[in-house]
Amino acid sequence: MSTKSPLLSRPGAVEAAGPDAGVAAHYGEPLREQRALAAGTAVVDLSHRGVVTVTGPDRLSWLNTLSSQQVTALPPGRSTELLLLSVQGRIEFDARVVDDGATTWLIVEAAEAAPLAEWLNRMKFMLRVEIADVSADWAVLGSTRAVPEWDRLTVWEDPWPHVGAGGYSYAVVAEQEHPGLERPWFEYLVPAVDLEATVGERPLAGTLAAEALRIAAWRPRWGAETDEKTIPHELDLLRTAVHLAKGCYKGQETVARVHNLGHPPRRLVFLQLDGSQHTLPAVGSDVLAGDKKVGTVTSVGQHYEMGPVALAVIKRSADPAQVLTVADGTETYPAAQELVVAPDAGQVVGRQTGFLRSPR
Repeated sequence: MSTKSPLLSRPGAVEAAGPDAGVAAHYGEPLREQRALAAGTAVVDLSHRGVVTVTGPDRLSWLNTLSSQQVTALPPGRSTELLLLSVQGRIEFDARVVDDGATTWLIVEAAEAAPLAEWLNRMKFMLRVEIADVSADWAVLGSTRAVPEWDRLTVWEDPWPHVGAGGYSYAVVAEQEHPGLERPWFEYLVPAVDLEATVGERPLAGTLAAEALRIAAWRPRWGAETDEKTIPHELDLLRTAVHLAKGCYKGQETVARVHNLGHPPRRLVFLQLDGSQHTLPAVGSDVLAGDKKVGTVTSVGQHYEMGPVALAVIKRSADPAQVLTVADGTETYPAAQELVVAPDAGQVVGRQTGFLRSPR
């Protein structure tokens, strides 16, 4: 059950629903807020996020054995992302990771925090680690620029869309052309009691603004783009959250097999929606190729420059050149697709070059 942010008392605040309940969707002017957030002059209240800490001398080596990421020698202040997978290689948890030299901080979605802390506690065995769900004591503030006044705070800097050490890009665009570069992203950890004082008079943006910028950056989100079957390859998460050359961890066999020999069954796609209806389709709406369902809309937003945009997870076999249709009840929305994950992703053994240059 979410706790409501004290920033909901700010003028014009309208509470978000669903996974962002407890903080403001907007403060009365969503598009103006989005412009300010993109420009780095506004910050977004993410105090509903979950925060789990891991302390003890074995914390990094222990997390390394459990996760998809190489974190044994993670330097203090260096940000990364890790996945905890099922034996079948399906994503169970997706954590933003930063270590301050004494504590490893895991920033997660609100619904992940308690289950993640419980799962980690079951994996302790005899190692010198302590796990705590500190979500009630810590808040998160998001920004597209580093905030000099907050330089004493612990901050996670999103590695997306850069390809990390041991990572691999499944995109059809080069890293220097990736739209994620237009959205640098920082998440600051703030003591919950200091949230209002830390924000002060700084302009606020709501989660609608943050989500629209995330969608435009092709950045997947746990609980939105993921379901019980999702593997990292489908969302291009090998670029930031998987180290392909590290030691064994649960799910590694699937990660390696699909990457080297197979293809992910689905792929993430960015949709530019027709805006003539002046409405947005609901998350969960069907994505159609002709009259055949090929996928599902996972995130929707109104971008301040591009208009209505969405992310969807669709079948790998869907024609990458075809204009798709999003169907929400009786409303239909033509949707031009931009490839986030290449249709030929995977099967890297025997490739002499990278992916086929499919049309963006």
